[in-house]
Amino acid sequence: MVSVYSLCYLKSGFMKTYQERSALAVVSSSNTAVAGFASAADEHMEDRIDLNKLLVHKKEATFFLRMSGNSMIGAGMFAGDMLVVDRSLKASFGRIVVACIDGEFVVKRLIKRRGKVFLYSENDKYKPLEVSKLEEFSVWGVVTNVIHKV
Repeated sequence: MVSVYSLCYLKSGFMKTYQERSALAVVSSSNTAVAGFASAADEHMEDRIDLNKLLVHKKEATFFLRMSGNSMIGAGMFAGDMLVVDRSLKASFGRIVVACIDGEFVVKRLIKRRGKVFLYSENDKYKPLEVSKLEEFSVWGVVTNVIHKV
């Protein structure tokens, strides 16, 4: 028997994304970014930021997925963005989750309304999905961060 997780892996090509997660990203940065006149003291500050330490809290349970589509634009998630997903976190209502529906990954907000559980898009063009009406459904992980270009 093939599990729902296995179907999601096979249909999404996710294993390639999983292998890319071990890259170390380090940048040079000051503590803050001033949106006006910079302080003279700030010009001499330089800290190193390890993005893995900032974004990855449980290495074995953290994955990076590339966003596609426009159903989550209201949450600041756009096509091409990199999602940081933590599978060790409990999916609670109100959180944005990666779910597996009929063998496909989707990114939606998990909501409970009138005793029913829904997956909501952050775009009015899409209707909520009632979880009880889906044939195959599982929460795969919780989105913790979004990385996108400006």
